[in-house]
Amino acid sequence: MKKIFLLFLILFPTLYFGQANKIIRQASRETDLNKKIKLYNEAIKLEPENLDFYFYRAIAKNDMGDYSGAIVDYSKIIVEEPDADTYFNRGNSRYSLKDFTGAKEDYAKAYMLDEKFIDALYSLACVKLDLNEYESAIKDFTAIIKQAPEAANVFALRATAYSAIEQYTNALKDYTTAISIQPNADNYFNRGAFLMEMKYYKDAYIDLTKSLRINKNNPYAYFYRGAATLFIGKYDEAISDFQEAIKFDSLDFDAYLGLAMAYVKINDTANAKLNFDKANGILNPDKQASSIEDYNNTYWFHEQYFYFNNAINALVKID
Repeated sequence: MKKIFLLFLILFPTLYFGQANKIIRQASRETDLNKKIKLYNEAIKLEPENLDFYFYRAIAKNDMGDYSGAIVDYSKIIVEEPDADTYFNRGNSRYSLKDFTGAKEDYAKAYMLDEKFIDALYSLACVKLDLNEYESAIKDFTAIIKQAPEAANVFALRATAYSAIEQYTNALKDYTTAISIQPNADNYFNRGAFLMEMKYYKDAYIDLTKSLRINKNNPYAYFYRGAATLFIGKYDEAISDFQEAIKFDSLDFDAYLGLAMAYVKINDTANAKLNFDKANGILNPDKQASSIEDYNNTYWFHEQYFYFNNAINALVKID
């Protein structure tokens, strides 16, 4: 009897091991995330020391939006056996919760553990952009470019950081490099939007037009091109572009204000007032606008204050 009992003790762990892996294989084929997590729970009960199972469960939790639950599982692994992949994945979950500081720490740790982990460095640079750590982000993007000189999106992101610290020449150079590598709609749009900030309206108009030729489903490109054509005196084109932007978003108060200003320029006071009233109805549904400060959430207030102020003075005089 004692011999049979000892034999059972020897075989028991092997049986559990085989059962746990069978459950894991079943979970890998499961498409329902809730069922997948239940299977991982079963496997963990059988082998609570198997850190791979926690990693699989964390991925499933993250995929279903349970970022906090994923962080708990990743953290258990990090306490026991820290590795670059787990830090990186926990960083992604933290980023999804907008814990940018925590995400930055995890991405940095992942890259420290594996200096070939370029995705960790890329994510680290991106989260630094979110944290307005522009110079540090530029340093990281530059390191990535040395390893991947054909990565157009990295040039575009570094351009954003350069622009934020007012290194406009470097920003323009990077936007242009991104286009030379990959002349797609996004890269033309990015440079066009940047040129709008620099008040180079004719150049911006060219880039935004190229962007829209490739992708006609970008409402922001229509809006910015509408603004560009307004400033260079192509008022009918401006009206057409603002109208296109509104087709995507009927509550786009900036586009209605753009329309109102363009109609003023062609002396169509009826349509100017109509669109001005629509913008005001969206911006201030419960009261009448009394000063330009009531428009402080608009593109025009922040980017084109003096032009907008003059336009407002003309619009309020329309009977």
